[in-house]
Amino acid sequence: MKKLFLVVLTAVLLLSTFFVAGPVSTASARDTKVMEIKSMIGVPRPYTGATNAIRGVPGGGLPWVVAFAEGSLKSNGKLDIKVSGLVFDPNDPDVIARGIGGTNTVPNFMAIVSCLSKDADGNPTTVNVSTGLFPADAAGNSRIKARLDLPQPCIAPIIFVTSPTGAWFAATGF
Repeated sequence: MKKLFLVVLTAVLLLSTFFVAGPVSTASARDTKVMEIKSMIGVPRPYTGATNAIRGVPGGGLPWVVAFAEGSLKSNGKLDIKVSGLVFDPNDPDVIARGIGGTNTVPNFMAIVSCLSKDADGNPTTVNVSTGLFPADAAGNSRIKARLDLPQPCIAPIIFVTSPTGAWFAATGF
């Protein structure tokens, strides 16, 4: 009998703690990591230009490579990307002919987060959200930090590092 009393008392205390404390706040869930960036791929030859755009984002006019990329995207729209060595592909014949292999001639990069989402009628749609411009040096090094208004839901995000006009040089992937 005494054991039954203790079990009931413990259950009552646990339940009362839950109800007194109220529902768990979702504020911390709003800034959870949606995506961790551990690598990006430069735009390869078949994806240069608009012919094989990905989710409406055209590739840069020439192939690019990236030596290093890391960062994260959080559910509250906070984006933080660090890229190093984002440069024209030094092994591409057109790049070699122009004498720009292994360099970056673009003074500013921006980022685009592409989400699969839904429109006001509930139909599937692609939503691309971009940052402002961030300085990039001739060695292709840049840090992009911004807060974006992501659509809800944001399904299967792809993050692009782009030119100021929105042509991608690097995208999440490997």
